[in-house]
Amino acid sequence: MSDVIEVEDIDVHAFTVPTDGPDGLEADGTLVWDSTTMVLVRAHAGGRTGIGYTYGDIAVATLVESKLASVVRGGDALAPAALWHRMFAALRNAGRPGAGAMAVSAVDIALWDLKARLLEQPLFRVLPAFHDEVPVYGSGGFANYPTSRLVEQLGDWVEQGIGQVKLKTARHPAEDPGRLTAVREAIGPDPALLTDANGGLTRKQALYWAHRFAADWNVCWLEEPVSSDDVHGLRLVRDHGPGGLDVAAGEYGFILHDFADLLDAGAVDCLQADVTRCGGVTGLLEVAGLSAVHQMDLSAHCAPAASAHAFCAVKRLRHLEYFHDHIRCESLAFDGTLRPEGGALRPDPARPGLGLDVRWADLEPYRVHGSRPS
Repeated sequence: MSDVIEVEDIDVHAFTVPTDGPDGLEADGTLVWDSTTMVLVRAHAGGRTGIGYTYGDIAVATLVESKLASVVRGGDALAPAALWHRMFAALRNAGRPGAGAMAVSAVDIALWDLKARLLEQPLFRVLPAFHDEVPVYGSGGFANYPTSRLVEQLGDWVEQGIGQVKLKTARHPAEDPGRLTAVREAIGPDPALLTDANGGLTRKQALYWAHRFAADWNVCWLEEPVSSDDVHGLRLVRDHGPGGLDVAAGEYGFILHDFADLLDAGAVDCLQADVTRCGGVTGLLEVAGLSAVHQMDLSAHCAPAASAHAFCAVKRLRHLEYFHDHIRCESLAFDGTLRPEGGALRPDPARPGLGLDVRWADLEPYRVHGSRPS
């Protein structure tokens, strides 16, 4: 007699939500965008449904349908890691990094959510958890925000008890001193101030701004001062930048070697990973082990509804990016999203899985792929 609970079906949906920035736009050091697309996956087995998602192009949804759904159907719903391995094998010729890894991530998160629901446990309790909460930092501060909105957004997070906030820099470097001064004056001297250049600087520019950020505004975090592909440039800024300012990168890591390359090069003071890009919960567990071997803290990139559970299983946990766009999307998409308490997200031990329920009616106006379940 088999104890396997077979995955019966996978269905895929995508929703594009416009941004709420000035003139409908948001900007960082290297990109301007007008919307965020969530690719939502559901996995069904044993009378339960698991939810997973990623943020990416609609092509990710079609990739799930064309390459992954068929290899997951019939698999053991209580063995997400085995199905993860099967999915990446199926992507060999289609491409594993990028959209491939994002597609696997969405399905893998859904499978872990499904497993936890079948076991009637919250996901963080099913994982090898080191923590029962994840500290957060408020993140937004887009480069095209007027100063008034920038100050209001970051100041509101501090008032809510979030003692760490981040703004975008490097799109118009000449404007950054005024923006940073306004933020520091608004939040006061104690909250931690983080910056993100999104790879918008050259190596020499990054070194200049690293020293100035730390000296003039007590900035403690400089994310992607140069492109995350430039591991030698990151190492340069890390080695020659000021003490007390951590260089961070890793949000664009898709497969384990992406993270190994950053660590082997000594490129960062804190590694980042995105559970919706790095292969889902299963991939994140591998990255967490790698960070522990290197005695390196790991910071969660965005997707707070999924990350709050997944990163409880990260031994060297630093914090989670509580990102404006994803807060908006997830609050629209789900009932059961978490709000920070005392500067941290605490998964609800009384709700199985991720603790989320899809708000289909609210999402329907934003649908770009799939059909509403009957």
